[in-house]
Amino acid sequence: MAILKTYARVWSDEMDSALRPLVELVGAECDLRFAFGDVEVAALGDFLVIAGTPEAAAKLPSASATVVVSDLEETRRLLTAHGAEITFGPAKGPTGSYFFARHRDGAEVEYVQWTSELENRILT
Repeated sequence: MAILKTYARVWSDEMDSALRPLVELVGAECDLRFAFGDVEVAALGDFLVIAGTPEAAAKLPSASATVVVSDLEETRRLLTAHGAEITFGPAKGPTGSYFFARHRDGAEVEYVQWTSELENRILT
């Protein structure tokens, strides 16, 4: 099991205005951009931007980061062995399989195992 990529989460009520400064900071366009339920998600550099109304955001599990891993089940086993609680999932989404875990210290993190197509496109 390996961590392949980590994203800092940025919440916004409007995607395009959130992306403009990040595109300049990163020096690249989005790797991903898609609708997910009532929100829009975009990834560029080490940022994951989630945009939607406060009501839409309130329906989603909160997390301080999104971590892409090579083996989701092995990650789950490791985390729970160290006292983490799985708070949502595992489930399937547009990018692959994922779950949310609350670590013993209270931090909540989303863990994702990307589809092989996405992993190859973004990481290689």
